Amino acid sequence: MSAYWIAVASAEHVRRGRKDGFMQVNHGKAAPLRRVKPGDGIVYYSPTTILREKDGLQAFTAIGTVRDGEPYQGEMGGGFTPFRRDVEWATAEEAPIKPLLERLDFTAGKSNWGYQLRFGLFEITDHDFRLIGEAMGAETQGAVS
Repeated sequence: MSAYWIAVASAEHVRRGRKDGFMQVNHGKAAPLRRVKPGDGIVYYSPTTILREKDGLQAFTAIGTVRDGEPYQGEMGGGFTPFRRDVEWATAEEAPIKPLLERLDFTAGKSNWGYQLRFGLFEITDHDFRLIGEAMGAETQGAVS
């Protein structure tokens, strides 16, 4: 893998993407997905279970590898056609972020650790990707290595 990313979405939205083998970010915008390349590692962080609900989930909810191909538009109904990328999702459990805060490069020593999560998609280190994968118990069958 050449790069590793964290994307942010509610767990409900992430679960739909896992089920159907895709990712989408920033309310379906194409530009962020063009930064992500085939073979890149992707982790989803979900601040909540359902969009706009403040249930305090704060967990990593999916991990996988971006498949070959370019971003494409999917049909969600009502004329909404968000951009997506196909992902090979690993078999993994959801894992809370709080036990990892002092060990992740992007959060360690930062009192405002959630700030960059507001961007919806950002690059992380190989160390962080592997640490999150371990916390999630991710299977390494081609999706996460």
